Amino acid sequence: MTQHDIKLPHRRLGTQGLEVGAVGLGTMGMTMAYGASDEQSGITTIHRAYELGVTFFDTAELYGMGTGSNEQLLGRAVKDFRDDIVIATKFGFDLSDPKKIGAALDSRPAHIREVTENSLRHLGTDHIDVLYQHRVDPDVPIEDVAGTVGELIAEGKVRYFGLSEAGPEVIRRAHAVHPVSVLQTEYSVFERAVEAEVLPVVRELGIGFVPYSPLGRGFLTGAVKPAAEYPADDMRSFDDRWQPGNYEKNLAAVRELTALAEAKGIAVTQLALAWLLAQGDDIVPIPGTRSPRRLEENAAAAHVTLSAEDLTRIQEILPNGAAGARYPEYAMPTW
Repeated sequence: MTQHDIKLPHRRLGTQGLEVGAVGLGTMGMTMAYGASDEQSGITTIHRAYELGVTFFDTAELYGMGTGSNEQLLGRAVKDFRDDIVIATKFGFDLSDPKKIGAALDSRPAHIREVTENSLRHLGTDHIDVLYQHRVDPDVPIEDVAGTVGELIAEGKVRYFGLSEAGPEVIRRAHAVHPVSVLQTEYSVFERAVEAEVLPVVRELGIGFVPYSPLGRGFLTGAVKPAAEYPADDMRSFDDRWQPGNYEKNLAAVRELTALAEAKGIAVTQLALAWLLAQGDDIVPIPGTRSPRRLEENAAAAHVTLSAEDLTRIQEILPNGAAGARYPEYAMPTW
């Protein structure tokens, strides 16, 4: 099967011209957060994604833990079809101290430029399609961030400006300086916080929305076990949703979702992704996986149609999302 056999429907993100396949691929788990990395399986999965019409690939400086390994892996994998796809990467962390990786922020203009040059080199490309601020830096005015990315766009090094985990006020301020094409924030049947204030703002401003962790960090795959059974380098070992009490509630919800999916002849992951796609045609989820089989399943979700009854049943099963916080308190993004 080739990319010409199955074509994903395309969606527009923002009003600056960004267009991608309806389901993208997040690459974080190929090098961090979900146990030991496996480069070959990552490359194989990326190649399979391209064959199936996936055009949106998401990476970040952080995902290499300061080494650039995730961007390098993606760059090697896509080198033969780079011009056919959209690559998104991110800046915004201070990775100089290994003990503070993921905790210290740095969105100073000079640092943005430094990270961008590193990302271009790691990816083996002359331009980044989408450059996100990974997390809002309270010490740097968002106007300075937007202005710097705008300069990089004018220089041809970046095509589109994105934000990640930004709240309504920051989004408005950034957009006033340079158009924001896309906002990336966690959103799934498990995590619904964006629905109250964030989605209305991005839609008012004409900004596309990219949900990360659309499968609840893997919980919605159904292939789960309690937190204590994961190794220490797997984020599920300390994720609140996997802890005793929350785990059982969430597992029960996934079983109900699975029953609904099976009645429709689809996988529960496809149900979850189809639910997201049904929330608006300005949404493009980026499920992460290292498995070509999972990738095929995820991409096929773009062809699933849910009825009004299906959507109502999902709401009944998870009226308020999952049990448990999505991040530990110290790491919770603040809007």
